[in-house]
Amino acid sequence: MERSIVRTSAAPAAIGPYSQAVVVPVGEGRRMMFCSGQIPLDPATGVMVEGDVEVQTRQVLDNLNAVLAAAGGSFANVVKTTIFLADMGDFQVVNAVYAERFAADPPARATVQAAKLPRDARVEIDAIAVL
Repeated sequence: MERSIVRTSAAPAAIGPYSQAVVVPVGEGRRMMFCSGQIPLDPATGVMVEGDVEVQTRQVLDNLNAVLAAAGGSFANVVKTTIFLADMGDFQVVNAVYAERFAADPPARATVQAAKLPRDARVEIDAIAVL
């Protein structure tokens, strides 16, 4: 199978044995992009951003946008996301920030509470996009 790995310094480097994203062909001129979960790390320092879940969600979405852009995509190309929350009590705040980026025709989505996220993040988001 032909596949390409997405790497960009505009998003945090992988903190384990995984890629920021993988792109595979899915037909004539179409590609699917599988984006790894993004947590609120500052891409320049690799350090968790300081702030509440709203600040963290904005950084997560900035990171995800950078990975999408590195492959020639944008939020408009996203067809599915999964939001992982450390506390489901943060749902409304995260949902409001998420809605700013996916205002029209949002993708399919699942939201789940996780017992613990990497580096004690409060939110992590992954995505699948069609480019």
